[in-house]
Amino acid sequence: MTAAAHPSGAMTLTEHLAELRVRIIRSGLAVVIGAVLIIAFYDEVLNFLVQPYRDLCASKPETFCVADEQFDLLNAFGPTEGFSARIRIGMYGGIILALPVILWQIWRFVVPALEAKEKKYAIPFVLSSVVLFAAGGTLAYYTVGRALEFLISWSGDEVNQVFAIDKYISLVGLMIFAFGIGFLLPVLLVFLQLVNAVSPRILLGAWRYAIVGIFCLAAVITPSGDPITLLMLAGPMIALYFVSVLIGYLIERGRRRRGATAG
Repeated sequence: MTAAAHPSGAMTLTEHLAELRVRIIRSGLAVVIGAVLIIAFYDEVLNFLVQPYRDLCASKPETFCVADEQFDLLNAFGPTEGFSARIRIGMYGGIILALPVILWQIWRFVVPALEAKEKKYAIPFVLSSVVLFAAGGTLAYYTVGRALEFLISWSGDEVNQVFAIDKYISLVGLMIFAFGIGFLLPVLLVFLQLVNAVSPRILLGAWRYAIVGIFCLAAVITPSGDPITLLMLAGPMIALYFVSVLIGYLIERGRRRRGATAG
């Protein structure tokens, strides 16, 4: 039963749980379909993910790759490692492809708690989230090479760089998700301002704490742990924080204008 069908316009706890189950099932099906598509093009996707490492080897082969050409790509050190890497790529890719569906299901679950004037932001919410996640994932992809360069340089001159496919895919996949989720910060802050959970004045006044918190969050979610990746993630997140504050002021000014007109 939806909120619209309920006489009072509210949903009971049982109805909320049933609604949540439906949203989770739909999101899960979207992820499975996306994963199947990614696995169908596994070789092309793997080649795309390996390209940053290949470019690094081509730029400084004597520093970042062993002399034997057979070791300049990824390696599997067990009979199941290649299979697990394929599944992991499918899972990561499936979630990314299903992101619009997942975000739409999240919004539809939250919508009954919002006022009618706030429900019109559904499409902008989904579109902006997808664009920001894609921007974060793209930045992560182009940051992989620099992260690898930093990490390899700390392993020592006597250490040959032979990467396991499973670990490399995990690193790249987690970096893409970390950057993508980090770039969703302004969407969350704008949403909180829309529902009056926080005001732009409070956010602006707490900018020092926000910067420290962003750096701490970036340090926690950055899978490689290197300072280059941390700065590449924290910098845009700080900029997006202030963009969300600006949007909050615009929303607040729009509300005042509507209130003056109604009065």
